[in-house]
Amino acid sequence: MIRAGALIAALALAAAPALAENQPERAPELRELAALSAPAAALPPMPLPQARAGTQATEVLFGRKKRLKGAVCGDADIKGDEAGTVAGALPGCGAKDAVRVREIAGVRLSQTSLMTCNTARALKTWIHREVETAFGRRNKVVGLRVAAHYACRTRNNRPGAKISEHGKGRAIDISGFTLASGETVTVLHGWKKRKTRKKLKKIWRAACGPFGTVLGPEADRYHKDHFHLDIARHRGGSYCR
Repeated sequence: MIRAGALIAALALAAAPALAENQPERAPELRELAALSAPAAALPPMPLPQARAGTQATEVLFGRKKRLKGAVCGDADIKGDEAGTVAGALPGCGAKDAVRVREIAGVRLSQTSLMTCNTARALKTWIHREVETAFGRRNKVVGLRVAAHYACRTRNNRPGAKISEHGKGRAIDISGFTLASGETVTVLHGWKKRKTRKKLKKIWRAACGPFGTVLGPEADRYHKDHFHLDIARHRGGSYCR
């Protein structure tokens, strides 16, 4: 029995190569199909794009916050501090939601000036309209010399007169313009010189509209050395002298 089993096993081993040789070879088409059917896991994974949802909105919000840092009146161009409600010693004086302004549209004020936001916005409009480039685009105005801002007093400090717009935070007096070159053109001396008088007149004229009252050297003896600007409104429009 043992010999018979060994003989059968030997015959089976001898027949195996012959059977393998007699099997037909796979067609090339079948080999390609088998390769295409290989598991996808064998391929390296494709990198997924980074999610950017909300990224641009975040950048815009961050940029806005950065611009508004140190700003007042909700305007990135107006730099200063909130002052709240200012009470006056005289009846009629005082200002609500006042601000202390240091800089407007990149133009520095010679002293921090107390005013309302509407006054600050009028200054910004005036600066953009004419002041900034009045003396040339290569020699821009970089500073305003402030002669007066908030002060609880009567008009021109006259006893018994009405309360000045200065006493309401609605006025500012400008006596000079500092240029990028370092030169300062004053209203007092510049108005007398042909070279600068024409430019100062354009600056004075451009204030009519943004401001309700504009007074200069030709208005009266109280304004020989500065421009008085306030946002009071008059029935006939801006009062400019």
